[in-house]
Amino acid sequence: MARTSSRSDFASLGLSSPAKADGSNSDSSISSDSRRPPMHSLIVIAHPEPDSLTHAMAHRIGDAITAADARNTVAYADLMAEGFDPRFNAQDQALFRSTGAVPADIAAEHARLEATDTLVLVFPLYWWSFPALLKGWIDRVFTNEWAYAQDAQGKLVKKLQRLNVHLVGLGGADAAMVERRGYDAAMKTQIDMGIFDYCGARVLTSDLLLDADTGAAETHLQTALAIGRKIGTPMR
Repeated sequence: MARTSSRSDFASLGLSSPAKADGSNSDSSISSDSRRPPMHSLIVIAHPEPDSLTHAMAHRIGDAITAADARNTVAYADLMAEGFDPRFNAQDQALFRSTGAVPADIAAEHARLEATDTLVLVFPLYWWSFPALLKGWIDRVFTNEWAYAQDAQGKLVKKLQRLNVHLVGLGGADAAMVERRGYDAAMKTQIDMGIFDYCGARVLTSDLLLDADTGAAETHLQTALAIGRKIGTPMR
């Protein structure tokens, strides 16, 4: 099945909560490095079930980011719970053509991203790409003149060069099969390069965690902590 569920309930793994599982939210684990500015992360989640592995991974990552430096902040965008409409509509088309105003819901997303320097997308793998909900968020939010533009000579202007991006995809497929068929490389070309590099955003990490439905869920939750710590303590 190309669509992977990634729906494992983390409570069924014997983990009462992402923070309690290894104590990563304890005061003793929090540090601060005054030599660099604090990090403001937005973690975007695209999964309809709040008890899914996807949600658990997102919150594990967020917990580790804040534990890495007391000054770091994390906000969550649960697209399903917030009722985000992923459908590209006539207002969006007018905005793309520079003949209409920014829709109110997209202006709100722009404001949220403008307060962010680190974007983390956590998503289940559907047909070797984003779920439609997350793809629609990209389609509608990464708009002409805000995420990218063209100068007077028709040259591309990349307008999100301030933004660092981390991608965390969860799939139930077998890792060997994904590599053999080249799906992982295709996703990097389509998403890492085709979306984020096009807008100037830097993809610093891109993790595809597979076998999520066949026993690897608990391992992935531990990996989430490592991902969050790495995000929260960037190299100087």
